[in-house]
Amino acid sequence: MEIVLAASAGLVLYTYIGYGLLVWLLVRIRGRRQPIDTPAVFTPEVTLIIPAYNELAFLPYKVANSFAQLYPTDRLHFLFVTEGSTDGSDDFLRKAYGASIAVLGGDVRRGKVAAMNRAMQQVTTELVIFTDANTVLNPEAVQNLVNQFRDPKVGAVAGEKRILTNDSESAAGSGEGLYWKYESFLKRLDAELHTIVGAAGELFAIRTELYEPVETDTILDDFIISLRIAGQGYRVAYEPEAYAMERPSFSIIDEQKRKIRIAAGGFQSIVRLKYLLNPFRYGWLTFEYVSHRVMRWAIAPLCLPVIFLANGFLAVQAFLSPSIWAHGWSLLFMLQCGFYGAAWVGYGLEKKQLKWKTLFVPFYFTFMNACILAGLMRYLKGAQSGTWEKVRRADEIRV
Repeated sequence: MEIVLAASAGLVLYTYIGYGLLVWLLVRIRGRRQPIDTPAVFTPEVTLIIPAYNELAFLPYKVANSFAQLYPTDRLHFLFVTEGSTDGSDDFLRKAYGASIAVLGGDVRRGKVAAMNRAMQQVTTELVIFTDANTVLNPEAVQNLVNQFRDPKVGAVAGEKRILTNDSESAAGSGEGLYWKYESFLKRLDAELHTIVGAAGELFAIRTELYEPVETDTILDDFIISLRIAGQGYRVAYEPEAYAMERPSFSIIDEQKRKIRIAAGGFQSIVRLKYLLNPFRYGWLTFEYVSHRVMRWAIAPLCLPVIFLANGFLAVQAFLSPSIWAHGWSLLFMLQCGFYGAAWVGYGLEKKQLKWKTLFVPFYFTFMNACILAGLMRYLKGAQSGTWEKVRRADEIRV
């Protein structure tokens, strides 16, 4: 039982701490990547694709934010995908902006991925950038993403996702923001070592010719698209100076639904990308993919209950042992109980919309892993749909 506990704890520590330290060390040993020497002016034609299902309230701000990009206007095209919207988004965009943007509408709701597959059939530009309708981009986002494609080995570029929280924000919002800061740090390291393993749908770019139609029931289309491009032998670069800003989820219940859906999509992705688990063919990509994604989705969450139960067994046995060492298991078990107790209190306060940031680390860590386990159950039951779902956010940001 001690071996089970030690092995499980080791896997969790490697997933959340050890991998980052190891990649940081490898990058330091090898040195930073050297920039590609190319002409200063680099402005290939780009299409900005904005999926916008029932986003009428935010569309004026998203269009204004898109038009404000510091990129040559004759080289940047806009395609809003409003398919299936019932809030008048289609009519609003056509009447308000006319020929300055393209709109892919329709009454039939086939789902986000099916709509994206249709949208890509209309693209004639060299590069495509995907961004969500409820996010705000910094003015240099397009140009900074495009600059990464100076390197012919780069097939996709991920921007940075930033969660905007304020001093009175909920624990879930604060935890989400901290999580994405840590994710951004790991992505910088992954990109320096070889490639990042999965772009965030809020903002990422690809070479149009590398796009492969995605199965329409896919949940994490951004992850699948970017990893399949990496599987073709291209790097997925990371550009932290191109960022998409959004507010945290409206409530803990909304965040819970979102995370369970993402987790179910993670297990779906692992099955569909199982060929990437071959280190003899994919080398560094397999190492990064397994360490950063597979272990976080499929290994660490399963280890946590094993650690708790194994520790509980050893703590009970400690009462029957005269050894001082054995009582260390009791202390460790008490610390675990305290950690999860704090997480439970944090969850209860969050449901009542009460603020106590001291608890958000144990709360968000436990909450995130519990959602992954719930997502696994949903995936195994086949209860997850690929239909486009709109997520409620806290008070929207404006441009």
